Amino acid sequence: MSLVENLKWRYATKKMNGAVVPQEKLDYILNAAHLAPSSSGLQPYKIFVISDREVLAKIRTIAFDQSQVTDCSHLLVFAAWDGYSFEKIGEVFKRTTQERGLPDDAMSEYHNRLWSMYEPLGQQWQATHAAKQAYIAFGMAIAAAAEQKVDATPMEGFLAEKLDEILGLADQGLKSVTILPLGYREDANDWLVNLKKVRTPVEEFITEIK
Repeated sequence: MSLVENLKWRYATKKMNGAVVPQEKLDYILNAAHLAPSSSGLQPYKIFVISDREVLAKIRTIAFDQSQVTDCSHLLVFAAWDGYSFEKIGEVFKRTTQERGLPDDAMSEYHNRLWSMYEPLGQQWQATHAAKQAYIAFGMAIAAAAEQKVDATPMEGFLAEKLDEILGLADQGLKSVTILPLGYREDANDWLVNLKKVRTPVEEFITEIK
């Protein structure tokens, strides 16, 4: 099937059956997220893969009791940097130059220029910018899950500060952005499974400027 057909198949699953997603499918989804593009290649986020049932039960209590959190196979938590720093950007660029066999100072000019742009904008702007990068990987994971015929439910319905506490994210300089339960639909108890997918008409959604 094509990517478009796979995306037509997927929907925001409301009820999952608890079946386990095979490791190879999970790895495929995570690899797709790992390969997602990000601004300046910084990848200012991490993905936490949670299958511990006790931890999932805690998360469900701060996710408005959404059953997918505990009925899923794995819960992906996308957590972005809480801000940029000259040092954190430098660590990424150092790895890039080493992997490419370039001199350590090959990206120094760009490093300095980038930080001179980011620093004055403040930590709140930086955290928002980092979160936007995490969403790119989030979208890639959703598409990859559809390719693997794994159901997924994009969620922003959770108390981010509470989730940060559960996972100890503040100590890692991270803030939770969004979460993605992965699993398999329970057709008999999912009210959304057979409803038509509805999107804005293409002619309204797309504007061509030639």
